[in-house]
Amino acid sequence: MEVGEAKVLKIYISSTDKFKFTPLYEVIVYAAKRYGLSGATVLKGVLGYGGSSRVSTTKFWEITEKLPLIVEIVDNPEKIDTFFGTIKPYFNKVKNGCIVTIEPVNVVLYKTGYKNL
Repeated sequence: MEVGEAKVLKIYISSTDKFKFTPLYEVIVYAAKRYGLSGATVLKGVLGYGGSSRVSTTKFWEITEKLPLIVEIVDNPEKIDTFFGTIKPYFNKVKNGCIVTIEPVNVVLYKTGYKNL
């Protein structure tokens, strides 16, 4: 990826969403790696609700494994659009709702780290 205009793909899902028997967020991140995208991040929410209007939270007195997640992937516009077209069918196999957005972003710094050998 280069500095300049790019796109960010944001996928709002639940921590309990599965694709077959694997957490959906893992399937998306490993797919992004296979397709050569610059990186992916999964963010765990502490409070949220979606189309079901059921609030999920991490309050200490509530035991729940269902939490809101956001998977973010930033890369050049063509790679993001192609990748979303590839993973879009995954969402048909998930029983719960989700939201996917693609927005333009301006990458002002992209520095790669050192790989462990």
